[in-house]
Amino acid sequence: MSNKDSLQRFIFDNAAVRGEFVEIADTWHEIQARHSYPARIKDILGQMVAAAALLSANLKFQGALIMQIHGDGPVRLLVAECDAQLRLRATAKLAPDAEIEADAPLSALINLHGNGRFVITLDPDDKLPGQQPYQGMVPLDGEDMGTIIENYMLRSEQLDTRLWLAADGQVARGLLLQKLPRHSGASEQPEQASEEEDQETWNRAVHLAATLSEAELLEADIQTLMKRLFWEETIRVFDPAHPQFFCSCSRERVGNMLKTLGRAEVDSALAELGDLSINCDFCGKHYGFDAVDVAQLFATDGVHAPSRTQH
Repeated sequence: MSNKDSLQRFIFDNAAVRGEFVEIADTWHEIQARHSYPARIKDILGQMVAAAALLSANLKFQGALIMQIHGDGPVRLLVAECDAQLRLRATAKLAPDAEIEADAPLSALINLHGNGRFVITLDPDDKLPGQQPYQGMVPLDGEDMGTIIENYMLRSEQLDTRLWLAADGQVARGLLLQKLPRHSGASEQPEQASEEEDQETWNRAVHLAATLSEAELLEADIQTLMKRLFWEETIRVFDPAHPQFFCSCSRERVGNMLKTLGRAEVDSALAELGDLSINCDFCGKHYGFDAVDVAQLFATDGVHAPSRTQH
């Protein structure tokens, strides 16, 4: 990966306001290379990828943030996942024979009948005890991806959050601004500012960011955007992080998924199909299970299926 993929965190001095820019190019190309989506779907999914990275960077959580849109129109599912190391993957599922126009409004694609849902799940690393999974779900509310996520953050997290997102076939970029709660205990939160000063800084930052056009967000790099918007502000900039593509699928995980279906259902599928062929929705990797694999999968309590030398 090159350093084209960067996430830059910053905080306004003397005010409880923080921000992040993200630029994802190589990782976005990796995601697109594994799927063939219409251009409009790529744009929407790219915005979700940028947003997932921006939200994950603020979490004090070891695990993955999974952002999902369950649609009731031509788009049935959009998923972007980012873990604590900013490793990203994403996928989309469309309705059979879906026709996606290049200028289709987002609501017509994902919330055609008003039953769409936006979900964020925090999936903890199962190797680390003490962390609990969390899921928040709200109705889809907004005409663009940034507004949908802003409304979620206000409803579920009670945090004033503003997002500007853009993506095309080359890059996914985004800007996040967030007003921190006072006395939250966050180590980065300045102590000197009054509530009125916090609000003034927040209003000014949002006003400046709102002058950013989608074309500028797509064409300019992070450093250019930061200078263009906040050159008169006093901000502290942290070391950049570097998102990358990573898929967490494995044969063990696919096997565990099969076990949740139960032996009877898996055996029935085997009898019908001869063997089970499963492809990862995110990276496309193939996993095959035949009768011997399944017998080994369900072998417990000291009763083992015959070992095999090759697959």
